[in-house]
Amino acid sequence: MNSYKELANSVIIDKKNRLISCDRSLCLIGTGRSAFVFRIKSSNKAIKVFFPDFIDISKEEAEIYQSLQGIHYFPSIYETGSNYVVMDHINGYTLFECLTHGIVITAEHIKEIDHALSLASAVGLNPSDIHLRNIFITSNHDIKLIDVARYRQRKNCRQWNNLKKAHRQFYCKRFFMKKIPASLLNILALLYKKDLIPYYRL
Repeated sequence: MNSYKELANSVIIDKKNRLISCDRSLCLIGTGRSAFVFRIKSSNKAIKVFFPDFIDISKEEAEIYQSLQGIHYFPSIYETGSNYVVMDHINGYTLFECLTHGIVITAEHIKEIDHALSLASAVGLNPSDIHLRNIFITSNHDIKLIDVARYRQRKNCRQWNNLKKAHRQFYCKRFFMKKIPASLLNILALLYKKDLIPYYRL
């Protein structure tokens, strides 16, 4: 297998941050605002390759992940470079996928996520940008959190508290549907970002 640096360098991205090509041993599993994430075939690892305009975020995220090593709620990091981070591949569903597939998110899951975030706070971080797509329930029913680049920002992020509130006041009700269309979730997320849900002001 090629080195991790060679795998990262094989990822060709155009000026509009579209993937042009990559090594055959890479399987695209996610596209975010600043990076592509690939599973490295025949391994239990993933490589996150950042877009050229987001190299500074690559360094920031690598440093934050290093400070979280030893906390099992976060993936282990194996190597970092100027534009990539190599970490555990997480086998499971994001909370967003749980909602769209009808996989129940329990109060115990919420408590575990709270505990994970408290451990991150205990090492001097300020967990932020906590949303449905960066929290996993693994195939072993464990909680894993990813995308930690904003864990050192100073503002008070209420996103996770608002998600907990929605879980408690709506999702946990017997009548509330447990399988929600992705289109509806995306609309709600857009309204939330625009501060158009009065009860959940940012």
